[in-house]
Amino acid sequence: MVRCMYVMIGCFAVGVLASVGLFSTQLQAQSSAPVGMVSVDGMTVPDIGPLPTVVPIPATNLNYKAKVELGKQLYFDGRLSKSNAISCAFCHNPFTGFADPRQTSIGEGGGVGGRQAPTVYNTGFIPLQFWDGRAGSLEEQAIGPIVNPVAMAETQENVVKKLGKIKGYQQQFRTVFGTDVNLQGIAEAIAAYERTVVSTNSAFDKYVLGEANAMDDTAVRGMALFKGKARCILCHNGPNFTDNQFHNLGVPQAGPMKEDLGRFYVTRQERDKGAFKTPTLRSITETAPYMHDGVFKTLEEVVDFLDQGGGQNPNAVNPHAKHAFMADYYDQKGGQNPNLSPFLKPLELTQQEKTDLIGFLKTLTGEPITFEMPKFPK
Repeated sequence: MVRCMYVMIGCFAVGVLASVGLFSTQLQAQSSAPVGMVSVDGMTVPDIGPLPTVVPIPATNLNYKAKVELGKQLYFDGRLSKSNAISCAFCHNPFTGFADPRQTSIGEGGGVGGRQAPTVYNTGFIPLQFWDGRAGSLEEQAIGPIVNPVAMAETQENVVKKLGKIKGYQQQFRTVFGTDVNLQGIAEAIAAYERTVVSTNSAFDKYVLGEANAMDDTAVRGMALFKGKARCILCHNGPNFTDNQFHNLGVPQAGPMKEDLGRFYVTRQERDKGAFKTPTLRSITETAPYMHDGVFKTLEEVVDFLDQGGGQNPNAVNPHAKHAFMADYYDQKGGQNPNLSPFLKPLELTQQEKTDLIGFLKTLTGEPITFEMPKFPK
């Protein structure tokens, strides 16, 4: 029954996607204006600014049309999963900001993941992938969900064997890589496609490049708050609105995991307990819900949470959460969050300031990406 549900959803997505126009891999031409620095309470960080016109591409995986098209097919192809029903797009849906509108994702057999699926937008500008940064490249990230038992639940050996029996994929791999179907080629093709998924040419970009009417007064005030009183820029800085670092905000834990130690699982450093990667804010209005566990449904909830200084005491922050975040650990520390980011403090924003701040965040929505559903090889 669950499998049938996935197939029905997948077929619906195919039908809708097929009606959309041709996908564009070209970024809008923008000047590469240098980004300055901003100081907030004695801490200096890179200023926000227009996105670079070129996505960083590793020398070991150069992008070209045939590889991108192959990666696009693989991204939308459910045959990468055990049931042949779960694709990358199942959790990173183009119609929901290349993210998942569910709090946490559903995978093979109806299994529920412990974290919210982050957006694919602008991942080509991000050096470490996943909320905990355990993957050092998009290529490495692409394989993770395929073999994850809660996600696509396939094996490396079987996915290669399965795709290798498909004549169309055999021909494309020989054309693109000069080899038979192999795991590295699958990873490189998907990564090549994901580097074309870019959120840019937003109202904010137009404004900072000289189009004075691109942002209204509310958004302009909100930008000043973002770079000042609201302290957002301390973590969300640079052209992609992220420092690519890991911070503990004391986010209340929700979903199936009792506690999630985040970056600690990778580094095993005490200071990294409860720290998660700073997400990009570009097209943030498209990618709800928010935080690593999708605990906040709206930007208003996020702003309220940060306005109070984050999760000093998670039991007080969200008493309705299924599990208090790292509750046992906090109890040992007197009920407080010992690793809370020093960037956080109560902000005392007025309601008008919160409105202005959200008004600015809305200007980060990029130009729509148009595309058509790829035809799958047989």
